Amino acid sequence: MSIDKFGYQQQLRRELRIRDLIAYGLVFMVVIAPFGIFGSVFQASGGMIALAYVVGAAAMILTASSYGVMVAKYPVAGSVYGYAGRAIGPAVGFLTGWAILLDYVCIPLLLSLVAGASMASIVPSVPIWAWLIIFVLANTVMNVFGIKTTKLLNWIFLAAELVVLVIFLVYGLKAIADGKGHGFSLDPFYNGTSFTWSLILGGVSVGMLSYLGFDALGLLAEDAADGARTVRRAMYLSLLVVAALFVAQTWVAALLVPDPAGLIANGDPDGTAFYDAAEVAGGPWLGTLTALATALAWGVANNMVAQVATSRLLMAMSRDKQLPAFLSRVSLSRSVPTNAILATAAISLGIGLWMANRDDGITLMSAMVNFGAMIAFIVLHVCVIWDWAKNGRTGGLGRNVIVPLLGAGILVAVIFHAQLLAQKVGLIWLGLGVIVLIVLLSTGRKPALPEVPADDETPKVVTENV
Repeated sequence: MSIDKFGYQQQLRRELRIRDLIAYGLVFMVVIAPFGIFGSVFQASGGMIALAYVVGAAAMILTASSYGVMVAKYPVAGSVYGYAGRAIGPAVGFLTGWAILLDYVCIPLLLSLVAGASMASIVPSVPIWAWLIIFVLANTVMNVFGIKTTKLLNWIFLAAELVVLVIFLVYGLKAIADGKGHGFSLDPFYNGTSFTWSLILGGVSVGMLSYLGFDALGLLAEDAADGARTVRRAMYLSLLVVAALFVAQTWVAALLVPDPAGLIANGDPDGTAFYDAAEVAGGPWLGTLTALATALAWGVANNMVAQVATSRLLMAMSRDKQLPAFLSRVSLSRSVPTNAILATAAISLGIGLWMANRDDGITLMSAMVNFGAMIAFIVLHVCVIWDWAKNGRTGGLGRNVIVPLLGAGILVAVIFHAQLLAQKVGLIWLGLGVIVLIVLLSTGRKPALPEVPADDETPKVVTENV
């Protein structure tokens, strides 16, 4: 479906095929993402970390189904922001875009903070703030060169991450077979003495961070060679692959943790729990390798694609006049929204340098990212049901009603069991969004989107009285 039908011109080149989108999704989710947050998820789930990742995968697969429905109907670069605006109304679209901004704008700086902390532990003479500047500037330069450069680098980073993961799994399984760790056990999936759904959902609320990124494929609908069909298939495939890898690596690592009870009781303040397990498996060199891989995967590979996704969201909201107009300008020679990329980098540097001096900086940014994403996902499920009811209830009841209800239900439960900090920060951010919307309405600048025209009509604009 051409985006001309939605009142937009095709400015981005359709460079990405399904294999490129799958690689993009795997890099964005980071196939070794649990390396960096293993201790936090292990503690939150009471040691049943593999089960937490299974439940998280189920919630994300249901969410991917709703993304597939909406991207087929509205194959434009705004993702949930655009879906909510067209299915329900522009004001709801604005608030949804505001919520997901919390996710996408914070992701690049969170990644830089985590990577900076990892590198500072390896090279203590270089402070976190210096590493943050290095990571942000490096990714900005790579992304400004264009989507072809990003596509090539995605494959290189993905291959490197998979090599490190295979090394860990081989050494980890061999170590367990040789009697190291706690022996082969299904306790990371289910421990009858401590299992409660509240405990598992608490683990999911932390581990959900690992799955964020598959949804960013919706933001590349205008970069995809075959549009919506390619994006939809890539979402499912990348999710299934990464879920299997997450479960495998967390199960093996959980069986190698030196002191599981201590980790559950005291947490992982230094973020080294996974590297400690890797040392048990293969020695100090494997612990250092996994720490270095985490820094590069989060700080360069994931950061690079996160910046791409964030720039597409800023571009989409800008061209609908809901953000400053300069953000929607596209470099035709490189086929990238250069100003949006530079704005994302500036935000990452500004807020990141402030957060680097806070003891709770990474915790606070993680809370903001997770809450923004889950709110946006819940709205996505509501959009599917709303659009189905509004447009004559065409399509199957299962995919348009039952699946969205199940997906939204799981996400609401996860938010309910999330950390209090995440709930507070998220509600404050949404409150600010409501204030901004009220200001827009009171000054006569109602949220508006180009309307889908009939074949013989020119595009109209959807406005909304609130």
